[in-house]
Amino acid sequence: MSALVDQLVAQVIGLEVGLLSCQARLAAVTDDEALHDLRTTVRRLRSLLRPLRGLPGVEQLELAASTVGQLTTPLRDREVLAAYLHQHGHHEAADRRLRLQPDAYRHVAQSPELAHLLQILDAFPRFIRASQHQKLLKGLRARIEKRLAKQWQKLDDALKDPDHDRHRLRLLIKRVRYAAEAYPELDKLPANAMSRLKNAQAALGDWHDCWQWLAQAEHQADLQPCVAVWHRTMAKAEGQADRVLDKLSTGCF
Repeated sequence: MSALVDQLVAQVIGLEVGLLSCQARLAAVTDDEALHDLRTTVRRLRSLLRPLRGLPGVEQLELAASTVGQLTTPLRDREVLAAYLHQHGHHEAADRRLRLQPDAYRHVAQSPELAHLLQILDAFPRFIRASQHQKLLKGLRARIEKRLAKQWQKLDDALKDPDHDRHRLRLLIKRVRYAAEAYPELDKLPANAMSRLKNAQAALGDWHDCWQWLAQAEHQADLQPCVAVWHRTMAKAEGQADRVLDKLSTGCF
């Protein structure tokens, strides 16, 4: 038990250091990967916390992390779209969006949402140690294993649903994948499961990008030249996603 708690504390401290680094990079506008790295770090934190629900401090920290995720989602979406537009020769449309990013980066770095998350995260190791001292962590390993298994079961059920919702599947796959990375010694992955999860997430990500961009094109005129290509790409991505999901279902469960 002590080793598991030590590992949790070490992971939390490492994530805090990572967030502070991202905050500094965003404030100084040093690079265009800082926002992505911030979001990845927040996602890893949420994956670490989900199996710990019910312990002191977890709910507050989860909520703070979720709020930062909501704040940064549209900014990251704009980044991804701008990169696509540049790659496909629509430079004016890309630059129009990228010009907004430096101020957005600084806004995130100075936001009360990120400050609140960092404040709670800094105190969280003390909550864990206090819970350990008060013997509130008895059965923690079994609790985590049970909740990881429950996430796998939800994904399995969704994959077997012939009318599955791709949006929900994408979310469930991300949860399972990042939880497995957070607790590699507790999440008993089948052979090749991680690579299949990554492939499924990537395929659904391509589909989701097109779906989202087509929705934006309805009210952003400079995206109209891309609409026909996005319709074709989305249809192709749907087929690819279905094939990958079928492999995931047959190979992991």
